[in-house]
Amino acid sequence: MSSHTILVCNGTGCIANGAKLVTQALEVAVAAAGADAKIETYLKCTGCHGLCESGPMVKIKPDDIAYYKVHPWHAVKIVQALGKDPVMSLLYRDEDKKCWPHLNDNPFFAKQVKVALRNVGEIDPLVIEDYLSRDGYQALTKIITEKTPPDVLIQEVIDSRLRGRGGAGFPTGRKWKSAAAYQSYPKYVICNGDEGDPGAFMDGYIMEGDPHSVIEGMIIAAYAIGAQRGYLYIRDEYIFAQKNMKEALTQAKAHGYLGNNILGSDLSFELTIMSGGGAFVCGESTALIASIEGRAGEPRAKYIRSAERGLWGQPTLLNNVETLANIPPIILHGGAKFSELGTERSGGTKAFSLVGKVNRTGLVEVAMGTTLRELIFEIGGGVKGGRDFKAVQTGGPSGGCIPLELIDLQVDFDSLIKQGAMMGSGGMIVMDEFDCMVEVARYYVHFLAEESCGKCTPCREGLRHMLSILTDITEGRGQQGDIEVLQVLCDTMLDASLCALGKSAPNPVLSTIRHFRHEYDAHINEHRCPAGVCTELTTFSIDPENCTRCKACKKACPVGAVMGDAHTPYSIAAEACIACGACRDVCRFDSVYSVKRQS
Repeated sequence: MSSHTILVCNGTGCIANGAKLVTQALEVAVAAAGADAKIETYLKCTGCHGLCESGPMVKIKPDDIAYYKVHPWHAVKIVQALGKDPVMSLLYRDEDKKCWPHLNDNPFFAKQVKVALRNVGEIDPLVIEDYLSRDGYQALTKIITEKTPPDVLIQEVIDSRLRGRGGAGFPTGRKWKSAAAYQSYPKYVICNGDEGDPGAFMDGYIMEGDPHSVIEGMIIAAYAIGAQRGYLYIRDEYIFAQKNMKEALTQAKAHGYLGNNILGSDLSFELTIMSGGGAFVCGESTALIASIEGRAGEPRAKYIRSAERGLWGQPTLLNNVETLANIPPIILHGGAKFSELGTERSGGTKAFSLVGKVNRTGLVEVAMGTTLRELIFEIGGGVKGGRDFKAVQTGGPSGGCIPLELIDLQVDFDSLIKQGAMMGSGGMIVMDEFDCMVEVARYYVHFLAEESCGKCTPCREGLRHMLSILTDITEGRGQQGDIEVLQVLCDTMLDASLCALGKSAPNPVLSTIRHFRHEYDAHINEHRCPAGVCTELTTFSIDPENCTRCKACKKACPVGAVMGDAHTPYSIAAEACIACGACRDVCRFDSVYSVKRQS
């Protein structure tokens, strides 16, 4: 009797779309097939499969069949099709309606290279045996049984050219070597799972879908630097990540991978989960350490590094989730193998959350050096609705906006920084022609102004002043000289802010001024928003020549500003229009366009 495994995505996105009900329906369908089935069937709940836009997803192994947008009523068909022709209506179809039955042929997955995400979507995160079946804890077992010297272990990480995936991109091996050099004990290992960037969810999905890889990475790090205690700092909103991590810790301890005398060796290591309150600034290392200690999450000046004096004044190694998830395969297969991927200065792969105005949103992992064009147009399938690509914002609120002219830019730490952007934790938000870049800058500055801890004056007052100026510009009160004042404020924050939040906060402002200066000029000089987003400057109109009177705009308008019927040309009452853009968003015939609001 042959066997098949049904893998049901139970990542947060798919759960929100009903994955739990799909799982229950498949359980009933598998049980109903029972003895009459000629195929032995296993059902597993996994982490995120990646293509969140088309969830809930279901994968069939070993046939490599993938089903998309699955509902509970599809369960019986899926089970009945095992070992036969797939259910055609549930297969993936791209923008050209081409069908892709096999997961690895799907253009969203075809160019991906998975290292950090190697197990996410492939195993049940609550079953340690699944992790063990995919070389789980083999790297830890190897260094213990072979009694690998810590300096040899650290050299493997150096050889891998792995750089911190939390945003700063500091070489991981160098950080480990520095922490190992200090002989003050106890030492600590901290995993940063705070991930506060809007639009970013890579770390959360790794903790949800493959918690043991993070734990194994932390134990290896502890072995390398001589630590015996670690902390997993996970933001409070990550409910499933915390739940799965807690269960994984219990299982790891029961199997001898945590606690005293791990695998019969002299290595002892304890792990504790700490819940963060959702403060964005606690993604900064010293603020995170302060939070673990029970103090307010405020950063300190880094004239003394955490590797020398971190948690409770002791040597501390701090890496983020994705960085640690890369450690087991690096140790198991060698640093040189990992460094074959990527660019000269940025080795390996990087996970991204690809979101925004893109056809295929979701979780992706590609080799460093992959271009923005490949990510957005080949993996992401291009811009939604056939609209024009305008920019992509990388690196979260502290990142920058990269325009169409740079679409062939390689994605690595150094290339992004040169263009006034940054890698950050890996959020990537695609924008189209109907996004206002001045409003984008204002939005991120508003977010950062609320999240600033207020400890240092340049960040606290600089953000407030920038927000005031940007708000004035988007609301029609912009003046000559505003852009120059913004640039001076940005330069001051870059030079004088205490931590990375303040030093990187100018990025969205400087990058939009650099690449979209004409939009700032239009707002200030003409009191016009070219993208038709800023409500104080915009109203909408309908072209009667293109209008088909399909009623879509009329139905979408929340205030009844669209006038007309089957016999009367459609129009928009300017005095009633609130410039929400709903009419333009639903129009399929380019009949609705923005115009300058008359004062």
